[in-house]
Amino acid sequence: MNSHKSYSLGESSILTGPYLGEELPGSIPKVFAPGVVSTEHRDNNAFFAPDMNAFYFTRKDVNDGKWSLIVFKAKNNRWHESVVGPRVGRPLMAPDGKTMHLGKHYMQRTDSGWSEVKSLGPMFDREDWGIMRLSASAQGTYVFDDYKSDDVIRISMLKNGKRLAPKLLGPEINTGKYNAHPFIAPDDSYLIWDGQRDSGFGDSDLYISFRQHDGSWGEAINLGDTINTEVREASAYVTPDGKYLFFNRSVSPGNGDIFWVDAKIIETLRPK
Repeated sequence: MNSHKSYSLGESSILTGPYLGEELPGSIPKVFAPGVVSTEHRDNNAFFAPDMNAFYFTRKDVNDGKWSLIVFKAKNNRWHESVVGPRVGRPLMAPDGKTMHLGKHYMQRTDSGWSEVKSLGPMFDREDWGIMRLSASAQGTYVFDDYKSDDVIRISMLKNGKRLAPKLLGPEINTGKYNAHPFIAPDDSYLIWDGQRDSGFGDSDLYISFRQHDGSWGEAINLGDTINTEVREASAYVTPDGKYLFFNRSVSPGNGDIFWVDAKIIETLRPK
């Protein structure tokens, strides 16, 4: 809230244009904004505001071990960095841009920034649940993980404006050694998460499941060996314009960078 840095001061470090001025990726993932976003620190959990004029991510400082939520905001076509505050949960913004979900907590957008951290209430704020990341769709569906209950993923839907009690997703999703950090498409049509299965490529892989015509979820599909490697891939997210998939990848023990790739891979995997 009180730390600000502008990259518009030196000609060599001006950040302008969409996606912080980065060269767009193709079908092979590439590091996002090396030296600026992806640094020697542990940088992950990236996402844009719906208008694409604010880019958020979390960073663990390698010197003091503290986590922060950082934002780059575009003003007059230049991107400026500031610290929102300490990281709470695994932040992710709702599609309407008015709510920042923080695991079992959230913040609401205000005229001056973000509100104080609030609880989602007793339906989610349970001592026996360990919610790291909660993702919301435009229809108000919540999907979230739970590291205190054998690393499972749960779903809670809205029906006639009423929040339904969360329930476990089926074995299509909750299979293997663990499942975590879900992302649900704004239109509820697919779910991406990371998990560790014997059939995977390594530490943890990214998987996708598509919503079926009857409302059920299809079998988990591994995103393949261009996305997944022998190291950890996690915390997937698709930009509001639907064009790019962001995710974390380990680059050294205990450290990781933010990668991005063309989101067309989602359509290539969607069952015909």
